[in-house]
Amino acid sequence: MQQEAVVYKTWVCLICGWVYDEEQGWPDDGIAPGTRWDDIPEDWRCPECDVGKGEFAMIEI
Repeated sequence: MQQEAVVYKTWVCLICGWVYDEEQGWPDDGIAPGTRWDDIPEDWRCPECDVGKGEFAMIEI
């Protein structure tokens, strides 16, 4: 039986273009690899330009 591949999403800051990849996480900010966007705290801020999660959009790469 073959395991289904885990699909991770990528999110980009609409203000500065910084990219959050769920597969990689953001260990510099205490976000472990594999952390889903929905599991990141609502008060988290973009590490580049300091905007909130509402300024990010999911992208297909």
